[in-house]
Amino acid sequence: MAHHTLKSDYANLVDRLNRFPQGAPPSELLNKILSILFSQREADLVSLLPIKPFTAARAARIWKLSPLETRKILDELAGRALLVDVDRDGTTFYALPPPMAGFFEFSMMRIRDDVDQKALAELFYQYLNVEEDFVRALFADGETQLGRTFVNEEALSAENALHVLDYERASEVVKTASHMGVGVCYCRHKMEHMGRACDAPQDICMTFNNTADALIRHGFARRVDVAEGLDLLQQARDHQLVQFGENVKESVNFICNCCGCCCEAMIAARRFWVMHPIHTTNFLPVIEANTCTGCGKCVDVCPVEAMTLVSANDPDRPKKKKASLDPERCLGCGLCERVCPEQCISLESRSERVITPLNGAHRAVMMAIERGKLQHLIFDNRVLWSHRALAAVLGVILNAPPLKQALASRQVKSRYLEAMIRRVKG
Repeated sequence: MAHHTLKSDYANLVDRLNRFPQGAPPSELLNKILSILFSQREADLVSLLPIKPFTAARAARIWKLSPLETRKILDELAGRALLVDVDRDGTTFYALPPPMAGFFEFSMMRIRDDVDQKALAELFYQYLNVEEDFVRALFADGETQLGRTFVNEEALSAENALHVLDYERASEVVKTASHMGVGVCYCRHKMEHMGRACDAPQDICMTFNNTADALIRHGFARRVDVAEGLDLLQQARDHQLVQFGENVKESVNFICNCCGCCCEAMIAARRFWVMHPIHTTNFLPVIEANTCTGCGKCVDVCPVEAMTLVSANDPDRPKKKKASLDPERCLGCGLCERVCPEQCISLESRSERVITPLNGAHRAVMMAIERGKLQHLIFDNRVLWSHRALAAVLGVILNAPPLKQALASRQVKSRYLEAMIRRVKG
């Protein structure tokens, strides 16, 4: 009976994780990961928590525990970065982050001895790098994705720089964040335990705003100022790392500095490139074929194998090679431009601009619509219901393209939603 209860508690937690658009497909490996991070009782309690941020008073009513005991449990979970706690006008709100970018990564963002990080690393590697259900669900389902690429600002010409909007610049995220922290890179830390880490810096995982505030307070990140934040971006560029950040315009919560060998986003971009798992920048490299010597440095630096060497078709030198770009694979990061010794690569604007969601709520609703999970955001009976919350969700739906409005209406099957969509169209 105890074994059955243990299994059902973690199964309930998995079910709760999968109500959010960024879920985690059920797996024995996932159960083992969760059993390291959560006790059996914690798994049972967390499985009952709302999707949207909640107060301790709300959790106490759901759990049927005293406010004092509830607050103690919530603070303990926040102290281990399993929940994120945020102060709003003197009231603490808690939220269960998704596994990624969330508590999977937070568990490896500092060296700690309260959990077996080597065991976690091995399980993460099997779950994310061997089994592919989780990475496919995270990066390859739907059109709206978790993350986007930031262009390497040093690769921009003066003319191109004029057309880069503030939200497209990693430096602007650093300059405007309310809080900024740096921690250990989850991906390279995990690979270090597997004996596969590269020599790129590890203390370079950047978090911002409310997420950074929570991680700093609980010792999972170190507070940094704007000057050090910009230095870290430069350090990442010097090591030919790609800036991969949260796919929103406002209040970006993370920027990872990714290598091609260890980082999940880059690995997913190579494995599932046809599904466009990462939103690109608004730029593409253009190669000047006449001056390309075929040295291959752009091929070596590209983290997603978008650059290859092909025959230069030179009858006088039949073995001569030149660089060739696959634009469908390219992230538009600009690393190739930086390493080209002949300066024969430049960045040009894509013919069609990439659309970026306004904020986290906007992205979550769009992802939920595309992944068939919108009903969980609206009708989850564990959510603290309010007209404001409903209005926020409907606001995103009603401003969505007609096809996504139709998908949303089908998922929710709500006459009220259909009437609202018709009213907006009218």
